[in-house]
Amino acid sequence: MASYQELLAQRAMLEKQIEEARQAELSEVIGRVRRLIAEYGLTAADLGFKMPGSMGMVADKIRGPVAIKYRGPNGETWSGRGKQPNWLTRLETEQGRHRDEFLV
Repeated sequence: MASYQELLAQRAMLEKQIEEARQAELSEVIGRVRRLIAEYGLTAADLGFKMPGSMGMVADKIRGPVAIKYRGPNGETWSGRGKQPNWLTRLETEQGRHRDEFLV
């Protein structure tokens, strides 16, 4: 039976051979793909890739500000998202008012 060190050496040699075989096949495959792309005039979009800076990716990442949904008596505002602001909570609990009164 082989020793631990011998097995490690064999593994290192096999990993090197694997990487060499992979690189050889990759260069062949890349060449074949480039020929097909040139032959058919394909673009990245044709293949389903999104290019950085294209409108699809940019539009997905850009978000505008959220519109104001509620305005308080002193000009306070709230979009209706997140935790309800203290000014609206106070008006509802202390003065018995309803948030619909403050819709913009």
